[in-house]
Amino acid sequence: MAVRTEWQITHSCGHEITHDLSDRPADKRAGFARWLGGRDCTDCWKTARDSNTVAKEEWLAAKRAEEQQAALAWAEQFEMPALEGPERALAWGQRSRFQLATTAYTTLVTEGTWDEADWSALEEKIRTVTRAGWWIDQRDADGTDLPELLDAATADDRGTENPFR
Repeated sequence: MAVRTEWQITHSCGHEITHDLSDRPADKRAGFARWLGGRDCTDCWKTARDSNTVAKEEWLAAKRAEEQQAALAWAEQFEMPALEGPERALAWGQRSRFQLATTAYTTLVTEGTWDEADWSALEEKIRTVTRAGWWIDQRDADGTDLPELLDAATADDRGTENPFR
């Protein structure tokens, strides 16, 4: 006897819907059906998601402003050069650089085996990459990858300013 593929699910919103779970492995269907039962149906979920866009946009704007302020304070404290690129990419690049550099510091120095001399050398390399797009492209990288990523940066990613402050 084959494991059933269609499940009658009563969602947490109260709607009862038949779901075809044939695209899932047989041993995963019951667990997924149970998980679906704890969630609103698709229509209710979309309605709830779409109805609160103003509050979500306000929250996101406040969060971005807070992150931007932290990134600017960090850049000033550690004498990071201004980034170059299109106006609309600069703020995002600053936040991305700040987040990757602070994650790398935590991973490599605070939790890792690097000392401050190792970090100072890496910090100088961070200063040389001034293209905002490069930092945006690296936004999902692990902090431990930053040294290798900086070594792979090309001349197009580095600024033309004197790197020796």
